[in-house]
Amino acid sequence: MASDRVVTPARPLDPAELEALPSGTLRQRLGDLRRDSRASSTFALGLGAVSVFLVVVGGLAVMVTGGLWDYESVVRSLTSARLATLAWAAIALGAAGLIVGCSVFRRVDTSAARSTAIAGAVLGVIGLVLGLGVYVFTRGDMDTFSRNFLNFSDVRDYFGAFVTGGRNTLILAGSAIVFGVLIGLPVSLLLLSQHVVVRAPARAYVNVIRGTPVLLQLSMVYFGISLGLGLNWSAYVSLIFGLSINAGAYSAEVFRAGLQSIEKGQLEAARGLGLSRMKAMRLVVVPQAVRRVIPPLLNEFIGLIKDTSLIAFLGVSLAERDVFAVASTGYSQYYNASFFVAAGVGYLIITLPLIGGVNALERRMRTGLVGIA
Repeated sequence: MASDRVVTPARPLDPAELEALPSGTLRQRLGDLRRDSRASSTFALGLGAVSVFLVVVGGLAVMVTGGLWDYESVVRSLTSARLATLAWAAIALGAAGLIVGCSVFRRVDTSAARSTAIAGAVLGVIGLVLGLGVYVFTRGDMDTFSRNFLNFSDVRDYFGAFVTGGRNTLILAGSAIVFGVLIGLPVSLLLLSQHVVVRAPARAYVNVIRGTPVLLQLSMVYFGISLGLGLNWSAYVSLIFGLSINAGAYSAEVFRAGLQSIEKGQLEAARGLGLSRMKAMRLVVVPQAVRRVIPPLLNEFIGLIKDTSLIAFLGVSLAERDVFAVASTGYSQYYNASFFVAAGVGYLIITLPLIGGVNALERRMRTGLVGIA
């Protein structure tokens, strides 16, 4: 006859229960097991971290010490035994970190130890994939690749032009986001109007801009205004105007979402105090919405920085070129795609600090909101 007794699954003992056990063999073994499991998860984390460090920092060190300006030096570094050794070491350590992290995950008894084991396994996967990628990639034709994409000997002469291009990029994007916000805020209020006649033109503007390519919009502004209206605008001014129109549509949607995120009761309370709808929006709702939309507006600014590269297709003077236009000029002179690689590095130098600032601002403004830390 089968027993009706219910067997409860075993669970890890917390520190208080472990201390309450009588001193002796059982208590000693449980303590040793806990310490061993924590050490194993930390060991997995160390393996994964070292694997990523070897392939990233070690690989960069090999490239820098070998020389970056002359593509022949780059070829020697990419095909060197040192880089291959680092790749294989990263593969081995990454695989070990993955195996150890997965094996100890179910044996650890605290959430911190489990998180450490997971982090070790994830870092192991990253190191493993990067190591394999480096090894497989460097088995290819590094001479042809380096000659076309990592040949920076000619790029050095364009350093001053790239600095000027970076300044113009910030001016173009900064001007566009300022005018875009000035356009987007009133358009967002029109989008929330209760009257269809007021709401429809604003919605048509936003949908047309969001539904067409930026290059088409800039071409229509530059060539259409010049030919149709007889206005002799430069490519620089046309780009600012076109990007402002584009940013205005996206900013309008950002402001609309921010306005609709404010609790409806606040608007009703303001109306109950005798304020008109527009005055309640201006004094109560809009100030709170602006605070909430700052991070997405900064993201829009980062996108505009990259959109300034389209000025290269309109033709500008030497003093008005942005980063990408400088790279296009260098490529047309030397047929060296390394200029575009340098332009990519320039965009990263500009955007990465902004991205970090946006992330920090979002964390600061997340206070009191439900979110994932």
